[in-house]
Amino acid sequence: MAEHERRVIVSNRKARYDYEILETWEAGLVLTGTEVKSLRAGKANLLDAYALLKGGEVWLLGMHINPYEHGSYANHQPDRTRKVLLQTRQILKLQGRVAERGLALIPLSVYFKGPYAKVELALARGKRQYDKRESIKRRDAEREVRQRTKRSAT
Repeated sequence: MAEHERRVIVSNRKARYDYEILETWEAGLVLTGTEVKSLRAGKANLLDAYALLKGGEVWLLGMHINPYEHGSYANHQPDRTRKVLLQTRQILKLQGRVAERGLALIPLSVYFKGPYAKVELALARGKRQYDKRESIKRRDAEREVRQRTKRSAT
């Protein structure tokens, strides 16, 4: 079976800044037809999105998918709650981990893998302000090292 390419539609870049990523999972999404068409057009936003465990299922809240431009009266609601498809053992493992204090389920990106829409979910712990400053310092130092090596190579 050929490996399907991963075509990222939208990513939550701010999540890596605001949260310490502990573990990630790839999960499917239950979408309507107009949502899929709108996603293929790149009309989505993960800025305030998060996942919630409820009734032994995982739900994605706060993800905005713009209504499909050529949709009819049957167009989808932009901010509706969407079901996330994970295996039962993964959900049970998540329930145990999310119960720990300060952990959240955050979507990092939505992408197409072959014909299927997938979401990359992360188990994350919120960073404090000093952690964020440390991340900025580390990123700036890495950038400076890359620039110096680039200059010395030329």
